[in-house]
Amino acid sequence: MSTALDFTDRTQTDRILDYGDCALLLQFGRTAEVLAWTSALSAAALPGVVDIVPASHTVLVKLADPGYQADIRRRLAKLTVDSGEIQTTPPDTAVDVTIDVVYDGPDLTEVAERTGLTVPQVINAHTATPWRVGFGGSTPGFAYLIGGDPRLQVPRRPELRDAVPAGSVALAGQFSGIYPRQWPGGWQLIGRTDAVLWDLKRPSPALLTPGLTVQFRAA
Repeated sequence: MSTALDFTDRTQTDRILDYGDCALLLQFGRTAEVLAWTSALSAAALPGVVDIVPASHTVLVKLADPGYQADIRRRLAKLTVDSGEIQTTPPDTAVDVTIDVVYDGPDLTEVAERTGLTVPQVINAHTATPWRVGFGGSTPGFAYLIGGDPRLQVPRRPELRDAVPAGSVALAGQFSGIYPRQWPGGWQLIGRTDAVLWDLKRPSPALLTPGLTVQFRAA
């Protein structure tokens, strides 16, 4: 099977960058590649790697100390990911997290108008197709969800709201997300949920972590 990215290919060595002296930054073209390589790096359990942080088009590999940087770069040259593992949509497995949503957001009608769908069709599109957690950001517990119905791709609002309520379910570009706490934001708000996105009392404080499959359900 062909590989989507092979760090033994010298034409791709510029996609591995030193990030200070205690980290490496891997660059990719798609979030789906980020997910696949995050999984591969986690499974490899490379010595000296203390954290793996995915983002939209990068993976930051944090190291215990500068002495590991050259060795990890060499080890990366031996890792490959099969093209079949590069996928935006969730794999055909059970849903990891189901989130109940009341679809009454202030931007729901506008999203319907922008997409050419009716409000019920927007809700159905958001709930019918499982999403996948791509990466986190903005604030603890916030997760960028990818792989939903492509008809729901809408731009951010032209102006930020000063305070988006906690639990707001939103859309922006290819992503969906849930605000874990009250926070300024410019995403299109389509609903709300009581799900707790960040809780320090849990073994893993974040409810949504990279790679998980998420299903929204109309409450």
